Amino acid sequence: MADGRKNNGAVKGISQGQGRKPKADEIALIDNMDKVAVPSSVWKLLYDKCKDGDTQAIKAWLQYRYGMPKQVTDITSNGESLNTPAINFTKR
Repeated sequence: MADGRKNNGAVKGISQGQGRKPKADEIALIDNMDKVAVPSSVWKLLYDKCKDGDTQAIKAWLQYRYGMPKQVTDITSNGESLNTPAINFTKR
């Protein structure tokens, strides 16, 4: 059942190609990367950097191995305004 729209979501002012790229593009990029360097050799180089104590390499290794750590945000006001409107009560 047609709803009568011409462009089905194409809104003036929104660029074409926005959003997540197709999976095929991601697979093509990975294939091109594999042609340049064999993944096992890259992992070996990353491991060597970890052994040398490179903190960025260690961080990357741990993130790929165990995932990103849970991020916790502390939301306390410390007496500051939380952008709530002031309510004034007056007697009538």
